[in-house]
Amino acid sequence: MTEPTDTAPTDDEVLARLLRSRHSCRAFLSDPVPDETVRLLFALAQRTASWCNSQAWQVRLTSGEETARFAKELGEHARTHPQAPDLEPPAAYEGDYLARRRAAGFGLYNAVGVERGDLAGRERQTGENFRFFGAPHVAVVSVPRSLGVYGAVDCGGYVSTLLTAAQSLGLGAIAQAAIAMYADFVHAYLGIPEDRDIVCAVSFGYTDPTHPANAFRTERAPVDTVVAGLPGAAEGRTP
Repeated sequence: MTEPTDTAPTDDEVLARLLRSRHSCRAFLSDPVPDETVRLLFALAQRTASWCNSQAWQVRLTSGEETARFAKELGEHARTHPQAPDLEPPAAYEGDYLARRRAAGFGLYNAVGVERGDLAGRERQTGENFRFFGAPHVAVVSVPRSLGVYGAVDCGGYVSTLLTAAQSLGLGAIAQAAIAMYADFVHAYLGIPEDRDIVCAVSFGYTDPTHPANAFRTERAPVDTVVAGLPGAAEGRTP
């Protein structure tokens, strides 16, 4: 930890600010991110810890016109084809997991003015996933199939680091499992080998601060409901 001064926050304060302010950006400006910033973003993400330092992730990055073409073709495919993911999606959301999922969904719909029962509005908002919410850059993350579930776990750690690194660089970002639901198309379109599983995409760029979707925030469960045996709970010392 760095020594506190009158002007410089400590490392834990910086990290807390980044984690608390980070959110899933669902509307981007079209401005591209400078090349040097993109390189720094992925250099920071490469510091992610992994099982036996395997660094299981590989990333296929698109930018600018390539992203626009990818979005157009993927959107058309998603409208006319069934899902075909490489990784098995959740079998069911139950209990707290279902409640959190619903709260996130209803919160987003409320932010963008989609009323309950407005199926067409929901479909339009879902379609934004395949436009990458207008992001100029998309990173598709894949993992060797041979590494199984722990390779996918390592990719999850990579995605988390990538999102936090984007926040530190003044960028908006969102992890998108929706893209992985059409893994067959993604393999063919981007030339990703079939012996790798498509995990997700991360769309990134500059946040559109005027879009109502970006005023929406999800909540987090209290840490004491998640971590059993947490010290200091009774005294309220957890952040």
